[in-house]
Amino acid sequence: MLKKYINFIKDRDNQKQYAKWIWHYTKPFLPSLSLLLFFQIITIFFSLGMSLINKHIIDTATAGKNILNSIVIFVFIMFLSQAISIISSLVSVVIGEKFSFGIRKQVYNKILNSKWMEITKFHTGDLMTRLTSDTEAIANGISSTVPSILILIVQLISTFFTLYYYEPFLAISSLFIAPVAIAASYILGRQLKKLQIKVQESESKYRSFIHESLSNIMIIKTFCDEDYSVEHLTELRNERLHWILKKNRMSLATSSTINVAFQLGYILAFTWGAMGISNGSIQFGTMSLFLSLVNQIQSPLIGLANTIPKIVSILASAGRVMEIQNLPLEEKKEEILYPENIGVNVENLSFGYNYDMIFDNASLNIKPGEFLAIVGESGIGKTTLIRLIMSFLSSPEGMIEFYNKKGETQPTNGNSRHFISYVPQGNTLFSGTIAENVQMGRRDASEADIIQALKSACAYDFIKELPKGIHTVIGERGHGLSEGQAQRIALARAIVRNAPFLVLDEATSSLDEKTELKVLNSIRSISPTPTCILITHRRSVLAYCDREIRIEEKRILDVPIGT
Repeated sequence: MLKKYINFIKDRDNQKQYAKWIWHYTKPFLPSLSLLLFFQIITIFFSLGMSLINKHIIDTATAGKNILNSIVIFVFIMFLSQAISIISSLVSVVIGEKFSFGIRKQVYNKILNSKWMEITKFHTGDLMTRLTSDTEAIANGISSTVPSILILIVQLISTFFTLYYYEPFLAISSLFIAPVAIAASYILGRQLKKLQIKVQESESKYRSFIHESLSNIMIIKTFCDEDYSVEHLTELRNERLHWILKKNRMSLATSSTINVAFQLGYILAFTWGAMGISNGSIQFGTMSLFLSLVNQIQSPLIGLANTIPKIVSILASAGRVMEIQNLPLEEKKEEILYPENIGVNVENLSFGYNYDMIFDNASLNIKPGEFLAIVGESGIGKTTLIRLIMSFLSSPEGMIEFYNKKGETQPTNGNSRHFISYVPQGNTLFSGTIAENVQMGRRDASEADIIQALKSACAYDFIKELPKGIHTVIGERGHGLSEGQAQRIALARAIVRNAPFLVLDEATSSLDEKTELKVLNSIRSISPTPTCILITHRRSVLAYCDREIRIEEKRILDVPIGT
């Protein structure tokens, strides 16, 4: 028991951190939230006013007097209250949408600017869940749950004193539900956060599998794995359903306990009023008021208890989003290197994955304007070397430094990629037009620049035959194009950047030898000639290279061209 109490205290400290984080994101929305609270408080007082007018109407009708004016006022307040309620709901929707996008935008920005290796530890489906479901839970909590709590408190206090004015005993008796609600909420809060995290984790696994299977649908079809994939998706759905039901069973059990207490309180008010009518101490209108006000006292208590699951969901989701927000940012130093005639110097580089060393005290110098080929079998570290040079990976030992012919130097960092153009392995096109894909290389590229880059990549001949030319829409990963066509568009995207340092990682593997050599000749003809690292398995391209290096025994070795 002591251990559980200690764990709860520790968890409470985390919840304080989550609450501070939420408050940081809430402050810009305080004016809108204040307006929302104002509307909802008016609605509360209208509700109280309607209860008092209702009492007056019943008492007046019982006495045989005219009630038309009172009914008109009652109807007017009812419609006015409904109008304010609609406005309040619309304001809440706007706040929720703006708030969720505000968090989502900042988390998305953090993902893009964090260290690449730290981000790749998360599955894409998990990141999507945190960017969507978790941010939505936080936003809804701020725009709906938190204002509701404040409104419920105002409603509880105002209604209590109104009822106390007419009947102190009933007002105090109506609060008997509070200990039950507090106890149930305490028990629920200790367990619900764990269950909410389980629900979100199962949602992440569910989305991750869908994302992976759809991204690799060709592999599934190749190995006739369709039936297993559907069955596994069902298993993941059942796991998610298990945690959802477990969470909701706990919530319902607590709610049922509170509702029973509520009914007992209502029965007490009804009995008290009936006794008052029988002995002539109160009128029918007063009894109607008692029942209405008792309901308006106990409803906030139930509502406050029922917000506990929502608060737990908000805090649990905040913890998951904060995990992304706490990722270390990649290093980006101020650019001090003039971006022309760029070379790179690698000295005493040591690097490995999980204690498996890829490089051990390796060194390499690539001169400005030099074409360098890295040839070798898969898995020896060719792509790893590129990722280190481009600062996607951080080296624990050694030095990687860019330099130019002016003698300026700059250690590799995130900003170094401003003067690097890169064509990675595989199909890396986005859905959209061909022009939009090429323009990712340089956002201010004109249509003429795009066409010239496509010509240099030997892509314009087939693109100009398309119905809309460069404005033809292609699907995800270049759907609608052959692998060779998609690769040439990716090459054009790199060429249009006009970067002084170019990295081609198996970027011409889907091209025939004649087209490959034509593309390389186009790149060499660029003035000034960019420095180019070419990773390839084809030895035919060596004729276009100044040097060849190989990675052997964790070292980088220069070898004569053609040996």
